This record gives sequence, C-alpha cells and structure tokens, in this order.
Amino acid sequence: MGKGISNTIDQIEGIAARQVVGALDASGMRFGIVVSRFNDELTSALCRSAVQCLEKYGAKTAAIQVVRVPGAYEIPVVAEKMAATGNYDALIVLGVVVEGETQHAQMIIDTTGQSILDIACRHHVPVINEIVGVRTWAQAEARCLGGENTRGWYAAEAAIETARVYKQLG
Repeated sequence: MGKGISNTIDQIEGIAARQVVGALDASGMRFGIVVSRFNDELTSALCRSAVQCLEKYGAKTAAIQVVRVPGAYEIPVVAEKMAATGNYDALIVLGVVVEGETQHAQMIIDTTGQSILDIACRHHVPVINEIVGVRTWAQAEARCLGGENTRGWYAAEAAIETARVYKQLG
C-alpha cells in the first residue's frame, strides 16, 4: 500500500472469479495500537502517523486505543491480551529495533514476528506488525519520520484494508 492507493481498491483485471477486496474505510471500526516506548522519538512518530491515517479514513478517536509498553519484546503479550478480548477489528503493533553489536536485535525481530502472527491466527483478528528492524539510526528515521510516508501510516492502511477483507469473509 502507501503512495498511490485509492480509497477504493480495484479488482485485478482479467480475473472473472469473485474477488474479495478491502477498502480504506475505517468508519465504525475499532483499532488497538501497541507501541514500544524504547526509541520513543521514533515509535511515537509511528504511532502519530498511524492514528492520523485511521482518523483520515473515518475511525473515531474514541475507537482507537493506544497502549504503551517498555520495548518491542513486550508487545506480543499485550497484543495477545487485547486480541483475546474480541474488542478490536484490527491491531497494529509498532516498535523500532536498531541492530547493535550482538544478535539481540535479530532475536527480537524473529521472536516477536512469529508471536504476532500466531496471535492473529489464534484470535482471528488482523494484527499488523510494524516492528521496524534496521541496521542504522538513519534507516530508522527514514522509515518512521515523515507522516504519510512512514511505516506507521502503512500499518494503519493495512489494518483498515485487512479488517474490511476479514469482515467480508464472514
């Protein structure tokens, strides 16, 4: 998604089969966002972008719950609890992990990614994973700062569209 996506997602040309497509319409939907406080300058920017996107496409402020956790590694346990409530049409998880001199960053990315996928499948709710893994601070800034061009904005668009598809599938 991102640049160039319209409010109506066109079907694929030349395919005669029934197609299920989502739309960027967040009206009447509820969203949960779990955000890491670690690298707060970047994660807060991701969160602001995500909330702005959700609101742009019709989500009411009262229908968006933001939960802050200490770091990326704490995101899955909170996302699990939120998903289990059945109160959300989609969840968005946001964090920033910058590679250091050890394998710690890769371990966080790998384990949180698998856990988040498991949560989505177990609770039948889209969970959009934007725990941004990068090698440098400059790469992190490029992905996190800048409004509609950020991974936070992308995550919100993905949450809206995926939740709309999910609703159509019954």
